[in-house]
Amino acid sequence: MKKIVCTVMALVMLLALAVPAFAEGETYKVGICNYVDDASLNQIVENIQTQLATIGEEKGVTFDVSYDNCNADAAVMEQIIQNFIADEVDLMVGVATPVAMAMQADTEDNQIPVVFSAVSDPEAAGIVESNDAPGANITGTSDFLDTDAIFDLIFAQDPEADLIGLLYDPGQESSATFIAAAKELLDEKGVAYEEYTGTTTAEIQMAVQSLITDEVDAVFTPSDNSIMTAELTIYEDLAEAGIPHYAGADSFALNGAFLGYGVDYANLGVETANMIASILVDGADPAETPVMTFDNGTATINTDVCEQITGKTFEELEELFSPMCTAVNPIATAESFGEAE
Repeated sequence: MKKIVCTVMALVMLLALAVPAFAEGETYKVGICNYVDDASLNQIVENIQTQLATIGEEKGVTFDVSYDNCNADAAVMEQIIQNFIADEVDLMVGVATPVAMAMQADTEDNQIPVVFSAVSDPEAAGIVESNDAPGANITGTSDFLDTDAIFDLIFAQDPEADLIGLLYDPGQESSATFIAAAKELLDEKGVAYEEYTGTTTAEIQMAVQSLITDEVDAVFTPSDNSIMTAELTIYEDLAEAGIPHYAGADSFALNGAFLGYGVDYANLGVETANMIASILVDGADPAETPVMTFDNGTATINTDVCEQITGKTFEELEELFSPMCTAVNPIATAESFGEAE
């Protein structure tokens, strides 16, 4: 008899484990804070919200999403996060490195789960212990950039390039790793470079005028939100000077840069939403959920400026770059991905 009781209890436990971690009709409160209003990050947010709505319909649950944008203001960012805590959200989403770092600090005591997106180097930023095992209440998706691959494109297009401009915001944590990698690579190649920096659109415009005066052969920018925000104000000057701007996201090309190389930010948003749902609905532990990285293999070329800058058509550039890329896509200048559709 005792053996039968034990067997029944074991079956009950197995059935309990098979029951989903959520109840149909349940509502989950999600707070999303975006770092700044730019094409890349906005695309992520839009796709997070759309995918959460889709998952909600499929699983019979509701994601009650609160969204705010701090516009790169640290004080506003902190207030948004505190509002999420006061509202007792079930999970926070930090879009871009500064937001993820602030959310990490503000949830150490309350342990509210955090999912980040568009954090270029989570380990270097100290947000996770490792990408494979984050180790705390935070995980997410990364837009880590293959710097070597971008420079392969630069030198394929212009083998004689001997002065590269590095354009970035020194205050952007996400840029530091990739600017350092660019310097190391150029030092190894024996190619000269100059750094041009700015933290505001006005400063970035001045930096661009300096690099034009210096007659650099090409400009490299990682996935830097400050430069992304300023791109619409600088691309025409770069195009007129015949200087190609290579940057770490397709949205730079959308806003006028010669070429954007990196992850698909729409897919980044979708996968971020899937991770949110796996934690809230399926009971996944952020500490044991690996950071998701992506194949940085897609080059996006701005067809409005490519021939003006390089003397080559899109088709010629596509043939040149295809052996080094997963895909080579055309895009026309617009202020947002919504306009491009």
